[in-house]
Amino acid sequence: MGNSSPRGSRRTPLLALALDRSAPAPLQQQLCAQLRDVILAGRLAPGARLSSSRVLAKELGCSRNTVVTAFDQLLSEGYLEGHAGSGTFVCRVLPEDLLGVNRAAKAKTQPIADAGRAPRLAAHGRAIVGLRDRDYRHRRAFTPGVPDTEDFPFDLWARLHTRTWRRPDPALLQLGNPAGFQPLREAIAAYLNSYRGLVCDWRQIIVTAGAQAAIGLVVQMLLEPGEAVWIEEPGYVGLRGPLIAAGVEVAPVPLDSEGISVAAGRSLAPKARAAIVTPSHHYPLGTTLSLARRLELLEWARGADAWILEDDYDSEYRYAGRPLASLQGLAAGRGEAGRVIYVGTFSKVLFPAIRLGYLVVPEALIEPFTAGHAAFGALPSALVQPVLAAFIDEGHFATHFRRMRRLYAARQAALVAAAKTHLADLLTVAPDDAGLHLMAWLKPDVADKLGDKRAAQIAAEAGIAVAPLADYFCGAPTRQGLLLGYAAVPEDEIVRQAERLGEALRRRLG
Repeated sequence: MGNSSPRGSRRTPLLALALDRSAPAPLQQQLCAQLRDVILAGRLAPGARLSSSRVLAKELGCSRNTVVTAFDQLLSEGYLEGHAGSGTFVCRVLPEDLLGVNRAAKAKTQPIADAGRAPRLAAHGRAIVGLRDRDYRHRRAFTPGVPDTEDFPFDLWARLHTRTWRRPDPALLQLGNPAGFQPLREAIAAYLNSYRGLVCDWRQIIVTAGAQAAIGLVVQMLLEPGEAVWIEEPGYVGLRGPLIAAGVEVAPVPLDSEGISVAAGRSLAPKARAAIVTPSHHYPLGTTLSLARRLELLEWARGADAWILEDDYDSEYRYAGRPLASLQGLAAGRGEAGRVIYVGTFSKVLFPAIRLGYLVVPEALIEPFTAGHAAFGALPSALVQPVLAAFIDEGHFATHFRRMRRLYAARQAALVAAAKTHLADLLTVAPDDAGLHLMAWLKPDVADKLGDKRAAQIAAEAGIAVAPLADYFCGAPTRQGLLLGYAAVPEDEIVRQAERLGEALRRRLG
């Protein structure tokens, strides 16, 4: 609307054109042929606007007459069309289309080398590809692990971004410290010390491109291929990728009512060099690691000369009582902080695409981890780091997660109530003190006749995304359940989708 050309919204594409002055063909002929080729190859889409003849001549280092002559030729051939005051555009209907030549079909018939041959992957590559066959990232009921982004203060975020980058600190325009932007590291340390009960200095913070990147850095720097790592069974599937890529041995350790069983870990993998745990809120079961078990885990790490990775992925969202103290803080109070590496992320409390996480490493690891982070090259973008630093420093971060905590608590309550009304004969759903999802345990009849994988498939066919607990086991599942995410689902939608899920499962049960 308000544009004289229907193509006003088309962007001028960037083209890799080059003129060879030593070639026998005239420059205008070369340009004409190259433009025709990119149009037919689809690199210039129908309706795309070309750069002006003046701009293109400057880019190619030729006279404007050369470009005008080439344009005129393509106009006469029917590849381009001009609109007074608007520019030159690729024709929406090309000569080949009028002649009945299907360019897309023609391109598909061209053989691709080795198209029928399966790619040769390394053993760890095949293992990573086979980790899971579902994608839970889409925002629909009841996708687990997805935060609400509708209520994020994007206007405020945009103002902070504009303020930061209107006249950026010159240090931001250089490569900077591989450990991250210092004001952001300082802000994270202040937040962790005051809210999560950690004992750390800002120099111990290493900003990473997400929690998985953080875990990958730890494993690459501290473990040799073939060494064993305890992981929780069941546990977060995304954790296994960095471990497999590093060539370490994954040792799944079962949980009991107090969390990961240290006794079982000692029996299953007595020579393990690390344990990765979610002590504040186990994923996906929601178990909290008891104080006795925390002390037992620290004792094991000291005796085995092993490391503990504390994955604190959703500590902000606790709905009952005070936030639980971190394992790192407990270890520091006992003079054992050198054994615990803390992993945090902003993906759950802000938005997933921010792709920012962080490590809190013992002082002895600051220098080697900074060097390793630089060597591996997977550094997070500097664009968002100063914005996030201001977001935290000015109190917006705390305000946001407190607001979201109230919202999520209400949505969890709505899901529990909806489950009692519409799913009570199928699933047992109890409230949880923390997190973004609830465990829904299959009733015996549902478990026997369907199982959680089949139940999840039935839900998907009804347009509902739930995750079967079976996907979170490395070995044979010992329990049957579904993960129901509620954070990104409005309360009225929770009720409708719970009813829909119940109807879909009952139809299959007969």
